[in-house]
Amino acid sequence: MEPLVTLKGNTGVLPRVNIDTDQIIPKQFLKRVERTGFGQFLFFDWRFNADGSDNENFELNQPHAKDASILIADHNFGCGSSREHAPWALNDYGFRVVIAPSFADIFYNNCFKNGILPIRLPEDEVYALMEKGRDAIYELTVDLENQKITDDGGFETSFEIDPYLKGMLLNGWDEISLTLQYENEIESYEKEVQA
Repeated sequence: MEPLVTLKGNTGVLPRVNIDTDQIIPKQFLKRVERTGFGQFLFFDWRFNADGSDNENFELNQPHAKDASILIADHNFGCGSSREHAPWALNDYGFRVVIAPSFADIFYNNCFKNGILPIRLPEDEVYALMEKGRDAIYELTVDLENQKITDDGGFETSFEIDPYLKGMLLNGWDEISLTLQYENEIESYEKEVQA
């Protein structure tokens, strides 16, 4: 995975509660086995009209949300089924950070395993950020190392994160990467057992 240390990026705002994983990546697109290629189907039922054209009313289709890498959402983001395809789709689309007042637990943990930083902030702060990014280009800087979020207008807040998960993102590690750090010890053990 690509390390995430500091990200300055445009925001996309989805002011909806209980966005479930079937809306994030609908079930008909779960036939792929690789982690890439899902971004084109992200929020498919909301992003596109029945004829396949862009839904001009969808928040992320607005010009000011173009190339957003930070998603700001409402309560209980990622609820529903535990499909890991949801963070795959968000990441493939270009989102590296998701900010919300609350997340579904399984989705929250799946984000870290797939290079996405989910940040819980108090509701009033999330709604203030939503207001700034709802109708205009709004950039935030997310500093994972110092656990801070800032904008160019003087806004600053901090967030909590488990130190283990923070280290995983800062270094771009997944569980396999962590295991491979002990490759020499594993090989030594295998030689002992085979002897």
